Amino acid sequence: MINKILVILFLTLMTGYSGTAQTRNEKKSIVSEEIIFPLQNEHTHGSSIVMLPNSDLLAAWFQGSGERSADDVRIMGSRMKKGTNTWQTPFLMADTKGIPDCNPVLFLNRNGKLFLFWVAVQANKWEDAILRFRTSTSYNGEEAPVWEWQDNILLKPDESFVKEVDKRFKELPENDNGWASYAPTYDNLIKEASKDLLKRSLGWMTRIHPITLQSGRILLPLYSDGFNFSMVAISDDDGATWRPSLPIVGRGPIQPALAVKKNGDIIAYMRDSGDSPTRVQTSTSTDNGESWSASRKTDIPNEASVEICVLKDGKWAFVGNDSNDGRYRFSIYLSDDEGTTWKWKELIEYDPTKKGSYAYPCVIQTSDGHLHISYSYAVGSHKGEAIKHVIIDPAKITN
Repeated sequence: MINKILVILFLTLMTGYSGTAQTRNEKKSIVSEEIIFPLQNEHTHGSSIVMLPNSDLLAAWFQGSGERSADDVRIMGSRMKKGTNTWQTPFLMADTKGIPDCNPVLFLNRNGKLFLFWVAVQANKWEDAILRFRTSTSYNGEEAPVWEWQDNILLKPDESFVKEVDKRFKELPENDNGWASYAPTYDNLIKEASKDLLKRSLGWMTRIHPITLQSGRILLPLYSDGFNFSMVAISDDDGATWRPSLPIVGRGPIQPALAVKKNGDIIAYMRDSGDSPTRVQTSTSTDNGESWSASRKTDIPNEASVEICVLKDGKWAFVGNDSNDGRYRFSIYLSDDEGTTWKWKELIEYDPTKKGSYAYPCVIQTSDGHLHISYSYAVGSHKGEAIKHVIIDPAKITN
């Protein structure tokens, strides 16, 4: 009996997850994999990928000497033409001169207009970031799309934001964290910050692609490093104008990835930037993204940003780092019950030396049923960074 318990404990530690997922290490589901460009000395991170109507793949990422601290950071892109298996030489997608540009997100609305969302990091502070976007209907060329419009998305959460923060913190488990007996608690600090109109209007950042509801409503996931929680921007006119939802309140739920259940509920899966142990956090909206439940931790280990995709056969695919001590493990989970359980899991990347880093995925499904995943890729030991593209056949994970 003792030996059996030790074996179970060993397998749990090896997989990094105590749920129901069955781990497959053979990478049988990977159809192809390649880095989009050679390893760079510059920091390359935060990718997004989309398939264009002509079946070209278009990817974007940010690249430069750092992130918020380096003013040469710009948005770069590349495309893989239909019928080929190589990515073209990278090209510039956006660059606010003298200010870092980060976290690009590519999106096609229902009319086929291409959107590039990103943030310009004012004063080199995440909490001062400005949300920007540009659009194109001429994007089938050899290099960057021809951008026809550019603007900022300026959101102004009203007093309902303040009331919602207070309400949702009361729904969370009690927390008395503070630095000293006379210091205010974490929750009270955030509540007080929410009363500042400027603070709640700035610093909302992109990371995960939007979703389009059956009504045509677009939900653009956003998060704030200042508040350390999330929100969505809502558009009911195909992306022409935007307004804020109520916040997704919790202790560290950031970078939400959204999935719509068959009953219409929307589930946000989020990176945990709160207290230990770090676990993927979730929140639910039952009113088409207008308001969200207080976030709660799941039992899925979490180290960085996550992504989710509702597949054509009804299964859900979830991608992220299934570890708590680094980004050296990177896996895909599948669920056939809308995320209630994750019955299957397969490793995409694993470095037993823990020097490699694989993170910040973007996931789309194409008409052939395959999943295209782009993510930050670093081999460790200062050998360089790139964005990697992997094609996965999800049917091979469950077989």
